[in-house]
Amino acid sequence: MFKYIKIEENSRIPKYKQIVDSIIYNISTGNLKMDEKIPSINMFSEEYLLSRDTVEKAYNILKERQVIISIRGKGYYIARTKLISKVNILFLINKLSSYKMRIYNSFINSIGGTSHTDLHIYHCEEELFLNLLEKNKNAYDYYVIMPHFKNEKLKHSSFTSRVVKAIDEIPKNKLILMDNLISEIKGSFIEIYQDFENDIYDSLQEGFSKILNYEKLFIAYPESSVYPYPKRILHGFRKFCVQHNIDFEVLEEIYDDMILKKGDLFITITESDLVNLVNQIRNQEFELGNDIGVISYNDTPLKQLLGITCISTDFKAMGETAARMIMDKEKGKVKNPFRFIDRNSL
Repeated sequence: MFKYIKIEENSRIPKYKQIVDSIIYNISTGNLKMDEKIPSINMFSEEYLLSRDTVEKAYNILKERQVIISIRGKGYYIARTKLISKVNILFLINKLSSYKMRIYNSFINSIGGTSHTDLHIYHCEEELFLNLLEKNKNAYDYYVIMPHFKNEKLKHSSFTSRVVKAIDEIPKNKLILMDNLISEIKGSFIEIYQDFENDIYDSLQEGFSKILNYEKLFIAYPESSVYPYPKRILHGFRKFCVQHNIDFEVLEEIYDDMILKKGDLFITITESDLVNLVNQIRNQEFELGNDIGVISYNDTPLKQLLGITCISTDFKAMGETAARMIMDKEKGKVKNPFRFIDRNSL
């Protein structure tokens, strides 16, 4: 095995991850066979001058992913996993955002390295999406699709008749629809979705006791955008405000030189609006989370670090669920968890 495994001394990639990736790669190419015995932890560490802890960490990850198994008294062997034969996956997302990449990375980490996944971004463009599907017709074992499109006025569209027709031609046992439902697609396949209208409504209900501390609720919802958001988000926001008789206003964006007042509470959708708003709150010497509240849509690690309250789907769970359902050959519709994440900005 040592003639196949490559460990780059000067690489910034951790050594344990290099071991994991190299072993998985060599299984997928056929250099390492099912049931083949692999070197012990001690032998591996001696061969590559690595610490025993580094090799043990790599082997534990491989065992968790069911790539290898350990047999007491005999050693480690390549396992007969469900996906040991290379599975090819086409992963289509509408934009290259931090949260879409969290879904993708979670999917990759969960499904393991015995599959090969090609990531393509179609930028909410119908023609680019259709060309990608046509070009890769019958070329993959699975097609993971997040359907979000824009029309000629740069408004959000879940699908068009051409999109429905193209997706409907994918065999249902190969289709995984994620993030956004297309009810026109019939049959038994994998669906992991957000309920955009009820998700925002339910999460605001969860934070209702804190929202009551503010006098007026604003949402910065861009009607037109290169990467537009579902209008159902706005419907859920309005439903919450009307039901609770809350004074509210819908803004196209967070404008420069906004007139801010103590008691305002803002929900921002885009990252740029969040940054602009927080800067103006600070520049006008209001106290964030006390004088003026901020809730951001879609959580990120940076928002967690900065203490920004969020309402967000669980991106990690979405990727994990899709990978598990593929591996377990499940079908069905799963609503992804959506949460109110209480932090310092509210």
